[in-house]
Amino acid sequence: MENNKKVIILLGRPGSGKGTQAELLAKKFKLEYIGSGDLLRKAAKRNDFTGRKIKETIDKGFLVPTPVIFKLWLDKFEELKKEKNLKGIIIDGSPRKILEAYLIDDALDWYGWKDNLKIFLLDISSKEAINRLTKRRICKKCGKIIPYIGEYKKIKKCPVCGGELVQRADDSLLSIKRRLELFNKEVMKVIRYYQKEKRLIKINGEQSIEDVFKEILKYLK
Repeated sequence: MENNKKVIILLGRPGSGKGTQAELLAKKFKLEYIGSGDLLRKAAKRNDFTGRKIKETIDKGFLVPTPVIFKLWLDKFEELKKEKNLKGIIIDGSPRKILEAYLIDDALDWYGWKDNLKIFLLDISSKEAINRLTKRRICKKCGKIIPYIGEYKKIKKCPVCGGELVQRADDSLLSIKRRLELFNKEVMKVIRYYQKEKRLIKINGEQSIEDVFKEILKYLK
């Protein structure tokens, strides 16, 4: 039944480990991953007006307008709705604006996925975010992101394909500061909205990857 499917939203400052935890949760519970960053980067490769505009926007650290990102979500939701053995979905890094929070609620309700929704905030400081993002790397070949935390700091080559590790284009210090400003200005409204509705689960994101994962699992039993 639809209302038995797990639906998880992960929020947090850039660099808080949302992608890493999403990957771990998706693997454990066989969930379909929806990352706004991934959807946008895929769309940015298209050689049309919107694709080029998306690339220009994210490279500068700005937010893509809600109508554009929401269409990407709906297209993905529609695609997943066709899957017969869908166990659930995990949404990484969205909603980023209060309007998006309302729209995601409506969309999840529309597709019959809202009943088991869990919303987590991976809480790290701005200082920790800057430290992690200026040092994290991405595989030039397969796109695997290597966070700057724990054992990952020692990795020299991509553990998936052996490719060269480089800094992401949108991980420049100027871009990171812009993204943190946008988090404080926009995403904090979303966090306060979920807090007011008593739907937000706050996790200390400055723990080890393993401890963050264990803490999240306590709320998913």
